Amino acid sequence: MSASAWRPAATAIGLLWLATAAGAGMVFLAQMLLARRLGPADYGLFASSLATVTVLAPMAGFGLSQFRLKAYGAEGWAADRWLRSSLRFCAFTGVLACAVVIGWALFGEAVDDATRLTLLLLVPVIAGVFAVDIVGSKLRLEERHGALAGWQLLMPAGRLAVAATLLALPFASAQGAALGYGLVALLIAALALPQLVAMQRGRMDLKGHGPRPALASSEAVPGAMQLWSSAWAYGVAAVLYPVFFQVSTVLLKYLGSNEQAGHYGVALAVMAAIYLFPATVYQKFLLSRLHRWAVHDRTKFWRVYRAGNVAMLAMGVLVGALLALLSPWLVPLAFGPAFADVTEILAILALCVPIRFLSTAVGSALLTEHHMRYRVIAMSVATLVAVLLNWAVIPRWGATGAAWATVVAEAVLLVAMWLGTHRLSRPEATP
Repeated sequence: MSASAWRPAATAIGLLWLATAAGAGMVFLAQMLLARRLGPADYGLFASSLATVTVLAPMAGFGLSQFRLKAYGAEGWAADRWLRSSLRFCAFTGVLACAVVIGWALFGEAVDDATRLTLLLLVPVIAGVFAVDIVGSKLRLEERHGALAGWQLLMPAGRLAVAATLLALPFASAQGAALGYGLVALLIAALALPQLVAMQRGRMDLKGHGPRPALASSEAVPGAMQLWSSAWAYGVAAVLYPVFFQVSTVLLKYLGSNEQAGHYGVALAVMAAIYLFPATVYQKFLLSRLHRWAVHDRTKFWRVYRAGNVAMLAMGVLVGALLALLSPWLVPLAFGPAFADVTEILAILALCVPIRFLSTAVGSALLTEHHMRYRVIAMSVATLVAVLLNWAVIPRWGATGAAWATVVAEAVLLVAMWLGTHRLSRPEATP
């Protein structure tokens, strides 16, 4: 590829990376301020409650944004036919997700009064996460990288403002943090409404497929069941990921203590900030292109895939080594002596960095066509391993055991992704 062809791509990735780095910094700073202000027990209550809501939030929309990228990548403008049924689908799944959180908060046997109120105050986070996801998919399809960069900063900026406000107040609690996060989510959902209305009315500047045809597509408008049949794999994958990533924090609260959940929540906040880099490259920049190339330019698809594997592995090894070396100095400085043992957790989780970076690149080949169903199976196996291992080791080894369980689960996911890509996709057979 010529330098002139690479330059726009490098500029777009750089812009998204800067926004991601800024977002990661805001997330890290917000968690640091909350941890220092609330202390291990109250912060653990807040972090575990937020993790619970985050685990259930992808039920709203149920992977619809990912399916839209696939549909428009393969069908072009003809994918407008999915718009009508998607509105009903989003409304139903959104109400269902909120109902599950409210039901657990009100009727869960293991939920105490403080946890109940915290969970209820965090319910609006579901709407905020859905708004960020669905509008982000529209901006990716339009390849509006500047707008996407700004949009992805809204949630971390709002949460940092909440943490800074609590730091300035003479009193603070997990419930106060939950209220602030809920209000930020409602604001973002309100800001998303104009984009959602425009998208529903077909007002979109789709890139890579030429101008919109003068005549509407003659294909039949699919119903809700057809949408479900086509999108369920993306929905299951969207639901499984937060379970896979957050299950340790949730189980540490219910099988251990709020303090253990708080310590692990700090470590997970650091890991989430690091994982934003591969997510930016693949989810925010490459994904809509990969869907298009998988159908219309297979040679380019596999060329990008192979280059991405090498680059992500090298970057992951470097970042993981830096995390292991710097965390003994950075963690006490950032979060205070009460969280000093987070260093040990991060030393273990540093092993996950090259594994996650590489699995993100390898798994990109399983986001297209029928291979998405294999991806769901792979994620289901890895999530089951994560849940069972955490359930087994947390009562005896606490947060340290949870960290090792996470390393094993990440390795299982990488192996499953690699097997799926090489056995189902067979890149060596493509021209």
